Amino acid sequence: MRAPATDLPIVLQDISYRVRDVAILDRVSLELAPGSPTVLIGPNGGGKTTLMRVAMGLIEPTAGQVSFGGRIGAPPTRRAIVFQRPVMLRRSVAGNLGYALASAGIARADRAARVRELLNTVGLAGFGERSARRLSGGEQQRLALARALARDPEVLFLDEPTASLDPAATKAVEDVISGIAAHGIKVVMSTHDLGEARRLAGEIVLIHRGRVVESSPAQEFFANPKTEEARRFVSGELLV
Repeated sequence: MRAPATDLPIVLQDISYRVRDVAILDRVSLELAPGSPTVLIGPNGGGKTTLMRVAMGLIEPTAGQVSFGGRIGAPPTRRAIVFQRPVMLRRSVAGNLGYALASAGIARADRAARVRELLNTVGLAGFGERSARRLSGGEQQRLALARALARDPEVLFLDEPTASLDPAATKAVEDVISGIAAHGIKVVMSTHDLGEARRLAGEIVLIHRGRVVESSPAQEFFANPKTEEARRFVSGELLV
């Protein structure tokens, strides 16, 4: 019996992405391997979101190559992404999840049990009949995580999942992310919050002006950043 294909590692080789004459990504090489979360940090406009879109397979690089588990052009069946401002369908919480499960090809007879399981996973048990659009920002973000998990992903990309959330909502989302990672799903996320990066990251990737400035285990990165840009960013200085 043939083993199921894996998308990991995701390898970006000398990737560039340009819009007209502007280089959003400039000769980026990076490997996203199985294991603890990879957290992308860096100033606004540095290329974090574009890098995740390329690694997800949503956009094609202008130059370079992306491989998924050694395969080129693999469809994103085992990858999912949650954007900073996820759109809620005009349905109940359970209806949003049911739609996601149907899109993932889950049999109708199995969906109700899977909805309950997903709601438990993200701390929204009992919310099934509520309107998704009436949830708080933090609750909507957790519902978006549940919708992404409906695809049973091997890799989950998160674009600043706690931006604009209050501390309590941030902790609730971070707890869900930690649980997801603990279950073996590779998390790749971006954040502006260095405290969040310290709490969640196994690996840090600092991106500035479309380039990977530094990539190292999180503990090593924060204890002994190797580049001047990393030292400045960790100390709270602005990178321009």
